[in-house]
Amino acid sequence: MENYYTLLGVGQDSSSAEIKKAFREKAKRLHPDVAGKAAEAGMRKLLTAYEVLSSRERRFEYDRAYFRFIKKVDFNYRSWLLEQGDDPASQAKLVFFELLHLEEDSAIEIWRKNGGIHFDMEKYLDREDWMDCLYILSEELDKREQYYEAFRLLVVIVREERRVPYFRHFMEDIEMFLRELVRLRLKTQVDDETWIDCLETLLELDFSPGDEARWMRSLAEVLVRMGETAAAGAMIREALKRDPALPNITRLRRKLNV
Repeated sequence: MENYYTLLGVGQDSSSAEIKKAFREKAKRLHPDVAGKAAEAGMRKLLTAYEVLSSRERRFEYDRAYFRFIKKVDFNYRSWLLEQGDDPASQAKLVFFELLHLEEDSAIEIWRKNGGIHFDMEKYLDREDWMDCLYILSEELDKREQYYEAFRLLVVIVREERRVPYFRHFMEDIEMFLRELVRLRLKTQVDDETWIDCLETLLELDFSPGDEARWMRSLAEVLVRMGETAAAGAMIREALKRDPALPNITRLRRKLNV
């Protein structure tokens, strides 16, 4: 099975320029205008590999995950895992193995079969493998517009990182991913009660006062829609304590007489 390097046809020590050149050459052959619709899946995999390996931070994280998890075995690990049947430890390892080899649809199918967001993979993977697995999985769920599931996984990562750091310098990118998911995409897929639960969860994660103020403003807006004006007013007051210059708040303040 291909990893990100073999898919692009480059070595692990390849430079950024070599990775870019390899991507362009392969992309020309796989582009749907040249190879037809049948090549779309291959093009998506190629793009995923390039997006990761062309970023210094993401390449470092991929190398750390892949060469820790995969290189410790010298046999057909995937076949062996499949032979273990429904054993949850083998299933968790198989999810991670498939993700690291660009078999994302298979990984998600196995993950969902075992309970999805309720599959406690931390019981069966080393902590580092588990956290890397959740991050790659959340990216793939986001690409497939499964925003709520992606959100739940990112929350687990952030909470665990707050407890004991692992991603460290890369955590800024993960937090930005979570912020953008919430700001731009998540709300379209959840009802008001779930949206409130998501925002309240974010407020437990020790983000900046500015982030918390914006999430409180969103909470107040949904509380107003639900007729909970007293609670909405209290939320706005708390938001302004964190950010007195909070934007897009004037009309809501007037409506709530805050």
